[in-house]
Amino acid sequence: MVRTSYDAGVEILGLQLDIVWEEKGANLAKIRHLLTAANPKPRTLVVLPEMCLTGFTMADIEDTGESLAELSKGIRILAGIKRNNRNEAVLFENGREVARYAKIHSFKFAGENVVAGTEPVVVDCGEFKLAPAICYDLRFPELFRACVWRGANLFAVIANWPTERLDHWLTLLKARAIENQAYVIGVNRCGRDPNFEYPGHSQVVNPSGEVLTEAGEDEGFVKAELDLLELQTYRQKFPVLKDHAR
Repeated sequence: MVRTSYDAGVEILGLQLDIVWEEKGANLAKIRHLLTAANPKPRTLVVLPEMCLTGFTMADIEDTGESLAELSKGIRILAGIKRNNRNEAVLFENGREVARYAKIHSFKFAGENVVAGTEPVVVDCGEFKLAPAICYDLRFPELFRACVWRGANLFAVIANWPTERLDHWLTLLKARAIENQAYVIGVNRCGRDPNFEYPGHSQVVNPSGEVLTEAGEDEGFVKAELDLLELQTYRQKFPVLKDHAR
């Protein structure tokens, strides 16, 4: 795990939970419990899975995110919610919404019928530039590269990624980190819903593809301090991105 002063980086915390199917109150209680156990320091970026309050449901259940916004006092929370028939990653900070990304690549293979987003999002996150992505987005490298050209150096991939494709999850998280010379945190759910089994295995990967920390199959969290100076030095010493033909 990389340790540095706050001024040179940001603490990142991924909460991995077994999402209770379509039960927002129960899932909020789980998130509160995990957040208390992890005890994040001020200004930490806390990342929650895709559709963290409902599970990957296409039922007419939506969430405004207000309950998650309330948890973001003193910290940042990037959470997956379903709102206005969109699958979104919303960044809350100090009780207010500061950015919103709508999933661009709908997973039609599993019956996802939400309204797709159209634009990548890159937002300031401490010293970093954060770009959210949602589950199936991970299979489309052009989205990540578009975010890099907008300044992204930290990706947060939130997911309900099933066990049968666990190897793809682990491989693609590394690939997106290596090819973009960026930090990647992937936060997946664990447990089961009526349709799939989920393996967890949330992890943080550094710009050279090294896994800094990884969760297992049970509820818990991953935590790391990301070093911006280390990232910048790595990009300078091995300037792959400068050779890209846009």
